[in-house]
Amino acid sequence: MPAQNIYDEPDFFDAYGRMRRSIEGLAGAAEWPDLRAMLPPLAGARVLDLGCGYGWFAAYAADAGAATVLAMDVSERMLDKARSINARPAIRYERTDLEAVSVPQGAFDLAFSSLALHYVEDLPRLLHKVADALAPAGVLVASIEHPIYTAPRRPGWASTADGGQAWMLDGYFDEGPRRTSWLGAEVLKHHRTLTGLLASLAEAGLDLERLHEYRPTAEDVAQHPEWEMELDRPMFLLFRARKPLSPV
Repeated sequence: MPAQNIYDEPDFFDAYGRMRRSIEGLAGAAEWPDLRAMLPPLAGARVLDLGCGYGWFAAYAADAGAATVLAMDVSERMLDKARSINARPAIRYERTDLEAVSVPQGAFDLAFSSLALHYVEDLPRLLHKVADALAPAGVLVASIEHPIYTAPRRPGWASTADGGQAWMLDGYFDEGPRRTSWLGAEVLKHHRTLTGLLASLAEAGLDLERLHEYRPTAEDVAQHPEWEMELDRPMFLLFRARKPLSPV
């Protein structure tokens, strides 16, 4: 089924635009330094940006010398914003539903996705398309919401037997859709276990190279006290996978 396109709803889009990462770009994304460390060299690279949003990463890649950047998003409002603030000669912005993405085979050295894949219902299909689109030894670098956050059917805190509080993890092993409230709207996401994610990467023919659960440093928390809650449980899961040089 087509992806939910809540970002084209005016009230939601306006609320999203007030977020720190929307205003400051990559510098406003807590996980960006860790995600940046997973990137291959960008000079001369052919880049595919899946769920490009405002185009912050597309512009970063172009400024770092990428030969071409194909940046895709389902939201026309997002793409209009990207074209207005992050236009570069090397970038082509394209409206595409990631549920039905079609890209040329072997055309990219890097596929990148920031906090978009948990909106995709048929992730195995998308990962197969990404693997086909990558040249041999090409790399996928992506971030998603950590399964700890996408799992609960009733997100929030629950009382424990000893009188404490614990983050509710009901439904972790039940993969599938989750509806949650965010920025004043009901948002549809798709929960996957860590096992399910890794299996989908392997089935697509991508070899996992790095897996990282984001945790802020002490320096991060000193500068951004609101990030302290992320010291106890990871909000983001980052990974890097590579297409083999030749089929196994």
